[in-house]
Amino acid sequence: MDDDAECARKWLVAAGVTAVGDGMWLDAETPGAPMTGNELAHRWTSVAMTDPDLDGAGRLRLAFGFLDLLDDYWVTCEMGFALEHETDPAPAEVFWAGYRARLEAERAYEAVAYSLWVDWFEDRSTVEHAFAEVLGNDLPRLRHPSGEHDRDEPLLRRTRRVLECSGPVPWPIKHPAYQAATRLPELHPALFKALRGSYLDLYGSLDVDPALTILRELRLPPETPDLATLRTVLEGGHSNHYRSPKAWPAAAAS
Repeated sequence: MDDDAECARKWLVAAGVTAVGDGMWLDAETPGAPMTGNELAHRWTSVAMTDPDLDGAGRLRLAFGFLDLLDDYWVTCEMGFALEHETDPAPAEVFWAGYRARLEAERAYEAVAYSLWVDWFEDRSTVEHAFAEVLGNDLPRLRHPSGEHDRDEPLLRRTRRVLECSGPVPWPIKHPAYQAATRLPELHPALFKALRGSYLDLYGSLDVDPALTILRELRLPPETPDLATLRTVLEGGHSNHYRSPKAWPAAAAS
């Protein structure tokens, strides 16, 4: 990822764009008007994604360098736009490998998690494949960890981050991942956030009985915010806040 960022920085310098500190950038064409990272993303990512000297996979790697420099959501949008028109499978492989790597990084990429939530997971045409790519395909590694002294910390980080934004994923798709995460107490806080998001998200998906079973198995401090409220609404048979808008505030007040 450091290499991707350095390549992106060199590409920008060649285009006349340089960092000036505090997250600001200067464009040689408008030297008196520093850009924010978001402004840079909107002005230059689309240019990078059409660089004639690069193939589709190379353009995505360059865009990931932009993401490493900026952590801006618009960069992920431009990558998604480019993939819509790709017939070569190589760029998609680069894209999902790049997402997995950044979900596993010690640094948190907010733009990656946000794009999964609002773009890939809310879209019923992409959610199944997206969830498989970022977590579902690796469930055997969660179900059968190699041992306490050989823990896969990057996979655990990726799992936490995917769980926390998985509210819109249809329950049949994500339920096996939730069950696998139940076996690992270190994932229980993220799994609770996943269940809460599955209930509270506008497009959240949750089946009450299996969700309640998972919730009861979580090892969490009893004073965990919203824990009692979520248990109450599930025990009342409610599956989504927007279908029963009075249930959550009533449970929270009780």
